[in-house]
Amino acid sequence: MEELLKVKSATINRESKIATFEIEEPKVLNLTLNKKWFDMIASGEKKEEYREIKDYWIKRFLHAFDFCIPPLDEFFQIVNREYVTTSGNTVFEAIKKHFDIVSANNGYQKNCPNVKWQHKGIRIGTGKEEWGAEPGKQYFILEIGEILSVTK
Repeated sequence: MEELLKVKSATINRESKIATFEIEEPKVLNLTLNKKWFDMIASGEKKEEYREIKDYWIKRFLHAFDFCIPPLDEFFQIVNREYVTTSGNTVFEAIKKHFDIVSANNGYQKNCPNVKWQHKGIRIGTGKEEWGAEPGKQYFILEIGEILSVTK
């Protein structure tokens, strides 16, 4: 698989015509999965991963709530509010953290199975029961892109 790198800056020496590039490291979100969900993601069957909307995940996924997290009813009102601009984005779109890759382990040992995937985005919504969501419950939904690697 071909790996694409983000160039942070580039400099070309006019005399030597040598180019120097500063590469931006991908932003990685590390997670732990149980075996059932790990296997479904690794096989390409499961396209979303769910995390409960709790203080821990709010701090991991959103910039604005690093210090003070409101009660959940207020939280939902805040993140679903529309901008007063023409962008039409919700507050959630503006404050969510950016990740390029998700690296998920099945276990906590040093050499446990791992799957890495391209992170397509995060949203709040209800998930699919067959992928582990409770009916009608709101989650952070991590959208699973291309599987980059699987080690078992």
